[in-house]
Amino acid sequence: MFPVYDVIVVGAGHAGNEAAAAAANMGSKVLLITMNMQVIGQMSCNPAMGGVAKGQIVREIDALGGLSGIISDKTAIQFRMLNRSKGPAMWSPRTQNDRMRFAEEWRLALEAIPNLDFWQDMVTGILVKNKRVAGVRTSMGIEIESKSVILTSGTFLNGIIHIGEKKFGGGRTGEKAATGITEQLVELGFEAGRMKTGTPPRLDGRTINYAATEEQLGDEKPSKFSFLDTPALEKQMSCWITYTNQEVHEVLKTGFDKSPMFTGRIQGLGPRYCPSVEDKINRFADKERHQIFIEPEGWQTVEVYVNGFSTSLPEDVQYKAIRKIQGLENVKMFRPGYAIEYDYFPPTQLKLTLETKLIENLFFAGQINGTTGYEEAACQGLMAGINAHNKVHEKEPCILQRSDAYIGVLIDDLINKGTEEPYRMFTSRAEYRILLRQDNADSRLTKLGHELGLASHERLERLKKKEDSIAKLLNDLKQKKVQPEEINGALENLGTSGIKEKSSFYSLLKRPQIELAELAKRYEELGNYLSKYNEEEIEQAEIAIKYEDYLVKEQQNAQKMKDLEDFKIREDFDYERVKALSMEGRQKLNKIRPETLGQASRISGVSPADISILMVYMGK
Repeated sequence: MFPVYDVIVVGAGHAGNEAAAAAANMGSKVLLITMNMQVIGQMSCNPAMGGVAKGQIVREIDALGGLSGIISDKTAIQFRMLNRSKGPAMWSPRTQNDRMRFAEEWRLALEAIPNLDFWQDMVTGILVKNKRVAGVRTSMGIEIESKSVILTSGTFLNGIIHIGEKKFGGGRTGEKAATGITEQLVELGFEAGRMKTGTPPRLDGRTINYAATEEQLGDEKPSKFSFLDTPALEKQMSCWITYTNQEVHEVLKTGFDKSPMFTGRIQGLGPRYCPSVEDKINRFADKERHQIFIEPEGWQTVEVYVNGFSTSLPEDVQYKAIRKIQGLENVKMFRPGYAIEYDYFPPTQLKLTLETKLIENLFFAGQINGTTGYEEAACQGLMAGINAHNKVHEKEPCILQRSDAYIGVLIDDLINKGTEEPYRMFTSRAEYRILLRQDNADSRLTKLGHELGLASHERLERLKKKEDSIAKLLNDLKQKKVQPEEINGALENLGTSGIKEKSSFYSLLKRPQIELAELAKRYEELGNYLSKYNEEEIEQAEIAIKYEDYLVKEQQNAQKMKDLEDFKIREDFDYERVKALSMEGRQKLNKIRPETLGQASRISGVSPADISILMVYMGK
């Protein structure tokens, strides 16, 4: 009934979809198995993509040839570039999305890939022969053979949903949990743990008094995620802001004695940076109010997502409390919020390719590795799909360094540091964040994506054209010089001092007070010249000028780290023989088994002295 597949992907969420699409588009014969074909690409929590650091990840996925950026653009209902008031390293794109259309577009995109097959069933175990994966077993008793398997189980592994004192099995509201896999993996020697996440109630938008809330508009000139010509967002839906108050907090407190979080019924740790509303009012008792975002779920639906009100309190307490919020006094609830507890596997058990160390050709991606968020899951799925394809076709693994991408930072953090709480990406986690901007993701990654056979020739040609334009613009700004009497009036209008001798536009743009677009408005010749370039090219040229010194310094630091990556460590290296290593360093090195000195240097508990000792021992 089934052929022998190159790759079987278990789970059709953000990680699974990217994994299946990547492997199939690279030429592998892929089977995507999901328990319910109707919810492929479902946005389980908020109807949004991107955000701080997460938006950079979506752009990186797109630059490599993944699909999340394209799907997000096609289904966007609002776009905002966050942190515009800060430096360009902090700028982070974010879309609100039509939840139903997002899932539909994912399914249509996957069905358009010829090498990709589908099967609706629950995977209850993996087939293993001589410590190598050989396929999967399903709840129907079917065994399907495969050269590699990627597990992207999300919150479904032994998932338990909590609402007050009620609890029941489930991987998502209305969907059953997945069983069998955890137990088998533990028997095979894997370490497992429990984590928790939550979601807020959904409301009937027809019953909200929007006049009593603050409107949050999208950007006046909305951008997009994909570097391809995805549809421009011509009209947008607003989000709305309101706040909790002391009355809301008092109502919520009446349910604390029935809260699964406070009574100990939930054992797993929840996300530190996205706490439930009861956790917020308990931990930050001095705060009189907390911000709530009212987010529409699509063009054609009245359903609304209440961002900031994640909760697992009893449904009657949720309902009473939410009706004390300004603008929501007469609101009707579609469904209550809930917490979900699920199994995960500490990611220190993986290689940097996301292949498990214990079972060859078995890969983990997404929340099974302890992450939280669609974007973190999607990029892991993409890399697992790439590496599973490469492994079965005897090609070199693809490993992104910390200086290459936020994706590289995320995977490196997971493998070398592990995580005991849901991991979320932030710009502060990246030491090279001036290099890893959202605007230059294509310059960093599209050539690699093309070499892998994932990014199209069209992408490469667009990148070459863009880079040539930017290079020409930068060169012309160095060559074009202006006399003091021509420009000083414009400079004074921009709040900076005039010049005393002929100067290039390049040198003038080093000044923090001067923006290229603003200067062009005040100096007609420059404005006429810039009209040949698009906004993206002008923006990147300006960033290159203003941050030139910082970029050079970061590139030098990144090169030093890359030099350490060139020092490979044998897989069978015996750390016990190196007596000068610290006890903790030896233990951590034995556990993680780093592939390079660079990776070893980033393991928590391995000191710089340990690295120096290893370098001496290895004759480096």
